[in-house]
Amino acid sequence: MRILKKKFLLIGIGIILIGFFFYFVAWSFSPGSYGKAETYELNVPEKTLIKIINEVKAENNLMTNSFSDHKKGHWYSIYFEYKNKNQIIHTLTRPKNKKTTTFYFSGYKSKTNIGNWIDANEYFWWWKNSKAKNEFEERILEKIKEKIKKRKSNTV
Repeated sequence: MRILKKKFLLIGIGIILIGFFFYFVAWSFSPGSYGKAETYELNVPEKTLIKIINEVKAENNLMTNSFSDHKKGHWYSIYFEYKNKNQIIHTLTRPKNKKTTTFYFSGYKSKTNIGNWIDANEYFWWWKNSKAKNEFEERILEKIKEKIKKRKSNTV
């Protein structure tokens, strides 16, 4: 009876490890241009979102001279700067439909370091990514969401 329990335990652990391995491999080969970006669905048209983002950048001293915002294909790239950390943040927008836009936190890097972008979800272990994502959500995303709410309440 004990041998049977050990076999089931080993088989269960083996299945979990194999599943974990396949998940890791799939995560490693994230598809698409920005496969490791953190995504947020915002119920606002892309043009309105871009206006709101520019307001947030101006009001919170998040403008950067290092990179210029631009549209390339379906993506609209937007850059922020954490001046106290000398860090550049790369985000993107992409319309999902006429009323919804997907906002992407793509990555970040030191302003003084050419290249070497760190993807928002660079690390497999989520707790290594959470500090950068939490800071992004507090300093940028929450302010954008507040402005979206204000605009919606003004139009109703």
